[in-house]
Amino acid sequence: MSTAILAPAALLVIWSIIMLFWMAGTRLPAAKKLGIDLTAKPGGRGPDIDPDVPEKVAWKSHNYQHLMEQPTLYYATVAILAIADAGHGLNLYLAWAYTIIRIIHSIWQSTVNLVNVRFMLFLASTICLLIMAVNALWATLF
Repeated sequence: MSTAILAPAALLVIWSIIMLFWMAGTRLPAAKKLGIDLTAKPGGRGPDIDPDVPEKVAWKSHNYQHLMEQPTLYYATVAILAIADAGHGLNLYLAWAYTIIRIIHSIWQSTVNLVNVRFMLFLASTICLLIMAVNALWATLF
């Protein structure tokens, strides 16, 4: 088994938790400033207050949500590559590239959020993931 490829995935997990704390650290004070009593409203969701909070606060929440979406495919792909003993060479470089690009994407979306740059970062990470996924399929078929 190729365990080295698990390191960039573990880093992305840690980064996702950092984003959770960054989101909470901006969202909770914003809710308090708006006079929202988080204990008084049953069944609400975080995005429900997006229209009321400053954009820069909402951006962090949006990014955290994004980290719960496509990266789930990345984690599965990394696991397949590790188990198939194909988590080295190009796949390892692509895994690190994916993680680094997603971290840059997070910082960009959470602070500047110009969509043209954000889209290019997303596209670059998706290309890394696609190549890894094809390699994972190839490694398990042959």
